[in-house]
Amino acid sequence: SVFGGSAWERDEYTGQYYLHSFLREQPDLNWRNPEVKVAVFEVVRFWLERGVDGFRIDVAHFIMKDPQMRDNPLNPQAQKSFHKSFGEYDSQIHLYDKAHPDVHQVYQEMRSLIDSYNGEHPRVSIGEIHIYDLPDWAQYYGENLDEIHLPFNFSLLNTDWQAQAVRHVVDALEDVLQPGAWPNYVLGNHDESRLASRVGESGARLAAMLLLTLRGTPTLYYGDEIGMTDVEISLEHQQDPWGIRVPGLSRDPCRTPMQWSDATNAGFSLDGATELWLPLAEDYQMTNVENLIQDSTSITALYRHLLKYRRIHPVLQVGRYVPVSGVPEDCFVYLREYETHADKSRTLIALNFSTHEHQLDLLHINASGDLVISTMLDRSGRMDLNNLILRPQEGVIVEL
Repeated sequence: SVFGGSAWERDEYTGQYYLHSFLREQPDLNWRNPEVKVAVFEVVRFWLERGVDGFRIDVAHFIMKDPQMRDNPLNPQAQKSFHKSFGEYDSQIHLYDKAHPDVHQVYQEMRSLIDSYNGEHPRVSIGEIHIYDLPDWAQYYGENLDEIHLPFNFSLLNTDWQAQAVRHVVDALEDVLQPGAWPNYVLGNHDESRLASRVGESGARLAAMLLLTLRGTPTLYYGDEIGMTDVEISLEHQQDPWGIRVPGLSRDPCRTPMQWSDATNAGFSLDGATELWLPLAEDYQMTNVENLIQDSTSITALYRHLLKYRRIHPVLQVGRYVPVSGVPEDCFVYLREYETHADKSRTLIALNFSTHEHQLDLLHINASGDLVISTMLDRSGRMDLNNLILRPQEGVIVEL
């Protein structure tokens, strides 16, 4: 199984074996049994009738296996995938235990059911899909955009935090999407080391501007907006079954309680005598919502500025993405453009991934501009685009 050991478990009562791709407490359903599919779709219908906005489908690519249940071939490399090492799981090439082409028929049927409830209240489906080959990943939108609305795009989670590596992923994603497919980006989630732990404090501010200015839907992981970092969890306090079973793969460090205030238990639990599920970070008395919303230059203030700006400017909501060349290798620069019959909006985003200053000559853009947000929240005003100075790990939004 993904979490180590055999994926087959013997049920003592029946004497039969069942498949569990993850924990033994999570038996896989047999989607090739028509009664199973009907039952699951009835659950979907139950919640649609109650007005839910949509569904997040866990490991969406796992539900259909090889009909013959063939064994996976051994992996002679036994090395980690693009994403990260999965320990014993990497000893196989996983051809038959997930992502059989029949999976697309299931999601076409599910999409048809979800769309039948749209009316004035559109619903959305989001699929957790750990596929890093972008053409394969993009198939989950459906050939006719009739499958999952938003297959989670995890391709930036383990990409080197370098300007050109990030640009390569963004450009490749834009190239693979068919017209009408809506992109999305994820920089943090409950399975990965926290953003600020991966890229540092200044990098986390740069990441905030990247995430909230790229074309598509951004996904924020709780705590990233206050710069929470991984917490070292001792063996006796670990809760993640994966980490307990496979030492070194625990996801507990990124799952610690949200830090609301400097009160006991960081305000997560009002009962001071209660022992929390996981221990808090040592810095919670400083790194907490209550404290950071009062700091006009904090990462929390930056997120608020970015979200407000995005909310009121269609260019960032629906404008097209245009990469800008002729800039230093350490910088990622792009335009967002949006045109109506009455107006044309252009916004420049310039991100310096390096630890030293860069001077950008953007005269070829043929425009003047106003700097409206810096990741450091300490400057604004008219910009000379043939001499745009970016400080170390600074990002800026410039209205053209």
